[in-house]
Amino acid sequence: MSDIKEVLYSEEEIRAKVKELGERITEDYKGKKLFLLGILKGCVPFMADIMRSIDLELEYDFMDVSSYQGTRSMGEVRILKDISTSIVDKDILIVEDIIDTGVTLSYLTKILKSRGARSIEIVTMLSKPSRRKVELPVKYNGYEIDDHFVIGYGMDYNERFRGLPYIGILDESVYSNSEE
Repeated sequence: MSDIKEVLYSEEEIRAKVKELGERITEDYKGKKLFLLGILKGCVPFMADIMRSIDLELEYDFMDVSSYQGTRSMGEVRILKDISTSIVDKDILIVEDIIDTGVTLSYLTKILKSRGARSIEIVTMLSKPSRRKVELPVKYNGYEIDDHFVIGYGMDYNERFRGLPYIGILDESVYSNSEE
């Protein structure tokens, strides 16, 4: 696909990383019931895979939040879909595809704490530490990457490329002339 500058992580590499993360999570939460909170839409492939790799009793729900438009993080966080169950006294594991500035997850963590969560941890497939605006503890991190615009495995550019089975870098020519 000519829109892809480079494949960062193959389907096989992703599968191995998810298995590794799932084993760590299973060990850390042994004997507990875990509540997975997926952040839509990008988390869906990762959420499905990580759920199957965690050998524990699980509950799950989703939130849809927005702080992006195109390739730009706008900084303002809006909840578009909230969770539908109580999280009081639950161990929450937020499932995210990628952490960029950390603003969205910092905001969500505060909300979840105010709603009575017992504990809150984060699992992410990708993290961009160089873009961080907010210090954020990430217990389970798949890969740290440089500041590239990445797509695939749930991540998109204007709803395109989510279904790719790998994670790639989007060629700048795709978005450099289309920013609003």
